[in-house]
Amino acid sequence: MNAEQQGLLDRITLTPSVLGGRPSIRGMRFLVSDVLELLSTGMAEADILEQHPVLEKDDIKAALLYASLKTKNTIIIHAA
Repeated sequence: MNAEQQGLLDRITLTPSVLGGRPSIRGMRFLVSDVLELLSTGMAEADILEQHPVLEKDDIKAALLYASLKTKNTIIIHAA
């Protein structure tokens, strides 16, 4: 992991007193999963930033990186 990626991950916080410790953006009440859900609906990054001014471009990049790293460590096997 390079320094830029580590800097992005520093934006992701897991604080037990905030949203039950779920991964959030910079300690705010904005979950990583919320950012991912907005992206999954096809919403453009610019639209997300416009509608949610507390977010920054690097917050979106951080959410994507966090999700990518989490999925690399998780294997889901579906029963046939």
